[in-house]
Amino acid sequence: MKHRILLAQQAVRDLRKLRAHDQAVVKTAIEEHLRYQPKRTSKSRIKRLRGLAKPQYRLRIGDVRVFYDVAGEEVHILAIICKPDAERRLAEEGEQS
Repeated sequence: MKHRILLAQQAVRDLRKLRAHDQAVVKTAIEEHLRYQPKRTSKSRIKRLRGLAKPQYRLRIGDVRVFYDVAGEEVHILAIICKPDAERRLAEEGEQS
């Protein structure tokens, strides 16, 4: 099943902050991993986040983390963050379950 990918305004701003090469890599990875099986967790790439109601999942792309939720046939990308800032942003903006 093909999912519709939606980027939040914050995610769009985060993506624009990345270098052009990194933007292309992130866009390709989002298309490859989230378009058809966004809930398929793996040891290194996709992780279901525990203790958080929002975001539900994290996609790892090198040093970049993509945080997203899945609702029906839609993938809502909430943030695209470099690894060093990810923990702080999750603590500030993540919604506890």
